[in-house]
Amino acid sequence: MKILVASHTYIVDLNREKLRSLAHLEPDIEVTVVVPRRWRPGGVQNRIVETQPYQEGSFRVVPVANFSQNNQGLLTFGADLIPLLRQFRPQIIQVEQGAKSLAYAQLITLNQLLGLKAKNCFFTWWNLPYEVKFPLSLLESYNLRHTDGLVAGNQDGLEILRQHGYQGSARVIPNLGVDESRFCPQPQPELQGQLGIQADEFVVGFVGRFVQEKGLLTLGKALAELPRKSWKWLLLGRGPLKSTLKEKAVEWGIQDKIIWIEAVPHEEVPRYINLMDTLVLPSETDYQFKTLSAVGWKEQFGHVLIEAMASQVPVIGSDSGEIPHVIGDAGLVFPEGDVEALGDCIKQLMEQPELAQDIAHRGYQRAMSKYTNQALAKQQLDFYRELLG
Repeated sequence: MKILVASHTYIVDLNREKLRSLAHLEPDIEVTVVVPRRWRPGGVQNRIVETQPYQEGSFRVVPVANFSQNNQGLLTFGADLIPLLRQFRPQIIQVEQGAKSLAYAQLITLNQLLGLKAKNCFFTWWNLPYEVKFPLSLLESYNLRHTDGLVAGNQDGLEILRQHGYQGSARVIPNLGVDESRFCPQPQPELQGQLGIQADEFVVGFVGRFVQEKGLLTLGKALAELPRKSWKWLLLGRGPLKSTLKEKAVEWGIQDKIIWIEAVPHEEVPRYINLMDTLVLPSETDYQFKTLSAVGWKEQFGHVLIEAMASQVPVIGSDSGEIPHVIGDAGLVFPEGDVEALGDCIKQLMEQPELAQDIAHRGYQRAMSKYTNQALAKQQLDFYRELLG
C-alpha cells in the first residue's frame, strides 16, 4: 500500500512517529510525507524553518516548495509536487489541513488530472460549529464532495462535518500518539527532593498553557478548600494567566503550596509528570471571543492526558470537548467550571489510594491499547484498508 500524507505538522521529527510506525507495520507499506520546504511555525516574527529530506526504509519525508509559510489554510505546494506524485503513484492521499484547505483541493485536483485513482482523505481538529460563506463555501463543498475518507481528531469534529453534509467513511483518530518509551513510570526521588516535595504530600499537577480556558482558576479554588498540609500544586508551563494566578494564590492563602516550573524541553516533561499523584486538565469551553468562522474554544483532545496515563498517573478532566472521550472509564470526569465537583474528585484520590491505583492501571491499559503511535498506526491502516475495499 502506497500512502502519501501532506501536512506542515511533520516538519517536526517528533510528530512523525505514528507515520513511521505505519510504514513499519507490514513489508508492502510505503509512506511518503510531503511537508513545506520553508515554514514559520510560530508566525511571521519567528525564523524560517528549512525542512530537510529524510528516508528510513519505506518511510520518507519530502520537502516541497510551498506558498504561504505560516497559514495552514492558505498553504499550497509548488510544481515539484507533480513529478513526485507521478513517480510514487499513491493509493491513499491524506491532507491534514482541514475541510477548507487549499492544499487539499490542490491534491484532489492533481489526483484527478494525473489519473492516480487514489482515495482522498483529510484530517481535522476543528471541533466548533461554524458557518462558511462564499467563496469558502465553494472550496469546502468541492473538498467534501471528493472526499473518500475523513479522519477527525475528536468526536465533535466528525459530527460537525456530518452537519455540513459529509456522509462518507470516517474515523476518530488523533494524529499524534504518546511515546511509551518516554512516558512511563519513572520514580523521581532526586527531583522530588530538589522541589521540596515531602513524601506524604499529594501532588496535584497541571501541564500546559496558563490561559483562562484551561480552567486553572477553577482548579485553584478547588485546591484552596482542601486541608492545607496535605498537598502541593505543581504547575508546569507558561502563559498570560500566570500573574493572575499568583495574585489569586495570595488571596486564597495557598501561595506557599504552589511549585512553579517554567516550560521545559519536551524530553524533560515525563520527569515532572512522574512526580504527580494526579494530573488535572480542567479545561473550560469559552464562548467569549469571536473569529471569522466560529465562536469560542473547547478542548480538542488533551494530549497531556495520554502522557499521564502512559506514566500510570491517575487523571482528572473536565467534560469540555474531547476530554471525556479520551479518558473513558480510566479516570475521573467532572462538569467544567464546577469547583465543588473537582474538589470531590481530588479528595477521592487523596483518601482512597486503592481507587487511585485502579485508575492509574486502567489509564495505562487504555493508553497502551489506543494511544501509542503504533496503536494509532494500526487504526489508520485499518481505515485505509476499508477505503480501498
